[in-house]
This record gives sequence, C-alpha cells and structure tokens, in this order.
Amino acid sequence: MIDLYTESSPNGFKATIALEELALPYRLHHVRIGAGEHRRPDFLALNPHGRIPVITDDETGITLFESAAILLYLAEKTGRLLPAPAAARWEAIKWLQFHASSVGPIIGQRVHFERFADTRIPAAVERYQRLTEDVFAVLDQRLSGHEYLAGDEYSIADIAHFGWTHIARIIDFGFSRHRHLSAWHERVAARPAVRKGVTLPAPATDA
Repeated sequence: MIDLYTESSPNGFKATIALEELALPYRLHHVRIGAGEHRRPDFLALNPHGRIPVITDDETGITLFESAAILLYLAEKTGRLLPAPAAARWEAIKWLQFHASSVGPIIGQRVHFERFADTRIPAAVERYQRLTEDVFAVLDQRLSGHEYLAGDEYSIADIAHFGWTHIARIIDFGFSRHRHLSAWHERVAARPAVRKGVTLPAPATDA
C-alpha cells in the first residue's frame, strides 16, 4: 500500500493523477498547508523541506518527496506511463526534467509575485510573465508535431506539466493563444483519471 501526503496544489495533483491513472491502491492524507501541518514534526520526518507531495510505499520501504521523483518511481514500479523504447523513454524524462527545472518553478514564481506577494514588484511580475510566455511557447512548439510531450504516448511528462497548466487556467494565466498547447491541455483534461486526480484531496481554487 502507498501512502500519499498531499494538498490541493499543482505539485500535489501530479501524484494524485498518476496514482489514479495507474489504479494503484493508496491511502490519502490531506496535509493542510494553510493550517501549518507541513511544518509538524511527523511530516518533516518524511520531508525535511516541508513540501508536498510525499509518498511512502509499504511494499518497498521507500519514502519519496519531489513530484518528479515520485512520478518516475510510480512509472518504474508499474511499467506504465514511461515509454519502453529508449528514445521515447528519454524524451519523456527530458520533458519531465524541463518541467521540474523550468516550467513549474517559473509559473510558481509568477503566482507568488503576481498574486501573493505583500509588495508588488513590477520588474519581478514582468520578468515571470515573460518567462511564462517563453516556456508556453516552447511547449507549444513541441506539441505542434507531437500528440504528447514524449511523442505519441501519454506519459509522466504530460502529468507533470498538466498539474501547472490546470492551475494556470484556474488563475487566468491564459495560454489559449498557444493552440497546440491548449489542444494538448484539453486532451489530457478529458481523461477520467485526470478529472478525478485534480479533485484530490480537494479541488483547487484561485484563492
């Protein structure tokens, strides 16, 4: 049995979507960040950085944090959501890492400076708006010639990116002008496991 510790957030949705796609049995633990539960000693024992998601796997004794690591682990555990041929496999890993190093952090910083910072810093807002547009353009170009980020096959790379494009739509960081990215988003959003995954442990809001 897998235990998932998570909150309603773009990174958390990556784990819930993957677990629902793979139909793996898991116990869901809602870590209420607004109540400071991510700073409690029992949670910090799982992730000293105090961030979600975290999984523990009773079968293997493995504990993991960082959503990209969790996605890779679940894919390798099941032999699914990661293409078997080497070229496609590394395409999936490459785009997963692009998300982890660029897309997620950039959109996350835009969310902070544009929506939550106590003091509005115009230069920071402009910078992260521009960088967000840059990564959306890169994804749009990739998807202009491929149905999914790894190629023809839906993978953990798509799940990783969808966590943040889902939030981008909710908080009006629009990308509809990037028509290939927008079409990909709608394809992924239509999957039953994705529709369920983004409601766990609760749907996200723009608050």
